[in-house]
Amino acid sequence: MSQPSPARPALRRELGKWDLTALGVNQVIGGAIFLAPATIALYLGSWSWLAVAFIALLSMAIALNFAEAGSRFQGTGGPYLYTRAAFGGFLSFEVGWMAWITRVTSWASVVNGLATALAYYAPTIATGWPRILLIAFVVLSIMWLNVRGIKQSSAVVNILTIGKLTPLVIFILLGLPHVGLAPLQLAGTPSWNEISAAALLLIFAFGGYEVVPVPAGEARDPQRDVPFAMIATILIVGAVMMLAQVVALGTLPGLAKSSTPLADASLIFIGAWGAMLMTAGGAVSMAGNNVGAAISGSRSLFALAEQGDIPRVFGHVHPRFQTPDVAIIFTCLATLAIALSGTFATLAPISAVARLLVYVGTCASVLMLRRKSRAPFTIPFGPVVPVVALLVCGAILAGATFAQMRAGVVALAAGALLYLITPKRT
Repeated sequence: MSQPSPARPALRRELGKWDLTALGVNQVIGGAIFLAPATIALYLGSWSWLAVAFIALLSMAIALNFAEAGSRFQGTGGPYLYTRAAFGGFLSFEVGWMAWITRVTSWASVVNGLATALAYYAPTIATGWPRILLIAFVVLSIMWLNVRGIKQSSAVVNILTIGKLTPLVIFILLGLPHVGLAPLQLAGTPSWNEISAAALLLIFAFGGYEVVPVPAGEARDPQRDVPFAMIATILIVGAVMMLAQVVALGTLPGLAKSSTPLADASLIFIGAWGAMLMTAGGAVSMAGNNVGAAISGSRSLFALAEQGDIPRVFGHVHPRFQTPDVAIIFTCLATLAIALSGTFATLAPISAVARLLVYVGTCASVLMLRRKSRAPFTIPFGPVVPVVALLVCGAILAGATFAQMRAGVVALAAGALLYLITPKRT
């Protein structure tokens, strides 16, 4: 008699709601938060703190769609699964493909930024072989960590998320008593071009929360925890970003001209150690972003293979560690190649259109899936929030540059070609 084949190893469900929340906060709060207050103030002046709060509300409108869609699914893939259930194979493939492209290109950019930040303390690693070795060490170490287990990777993300939030919380708590009210009083009216430029910057500054549902196949209770994590992420990030803008605007004269706004503001009301804390916080923030990108990027690739849209090998699960090892290794090596080649600068504009596709696909999926059944978590007010979210996405698209649009179209065309030439399994 023939023996039954052993069951294929499955991903291990280790993540709780706070692990998913940390992943989301970690991806939204990168190194940019330590620099963005100056640029926002340049465009909007005293209106900048209010603009941050407003964009947080618009981001919540989009995040609520992820929360509702995420409450329907238990598998890995997030937006890719939602659009697959709502619109079928091709559109969902493009969403999954662009989600993966976004993660590897943004990770390549951030790991280069981390090398630049660390070069401030050790100038010898700024160029040449020392820089190459540092980038390779970071990426390959994260690859090893990810293969070893989701629990270990999540623990590192949690630690680094606390590490990046701590200096920001110190900055806010120590800075608020020193905030002058005059710089916060609304004066003048920004032009439409200034509002549009600032809004586009802020929308992408808030971006990254879309990674929360991607590793749902490794969450203990994804249908309940993904909605919680989506909402908690925006609440935490929104509060931190708005209060950081208030403190920077209210304590640093000439904020718009500063190249290191939080460090410069800290120097005024904390002293030299505060400026050093902000600089170190930026490095920790980028390090955490690296680890999170590896988790979400590899799971996006794994999901495509799990559903049969790319070769099965990318859906392989390590028999001992129960992680998507092939997807992790491929994602990390692709990131390393892009980071070392410098092509991340050319590919960076793709992320603008890629992220929009993920947002639009999810919001449209919510409306489509409601026709089939009611979700465990349902956004109130009927179609209002999904429609508002879609309008926000349309406004962002209208503000995209020609380079961003061109890069996005090229990436979509490459994805379409890959979809057509890849044999599908049923």
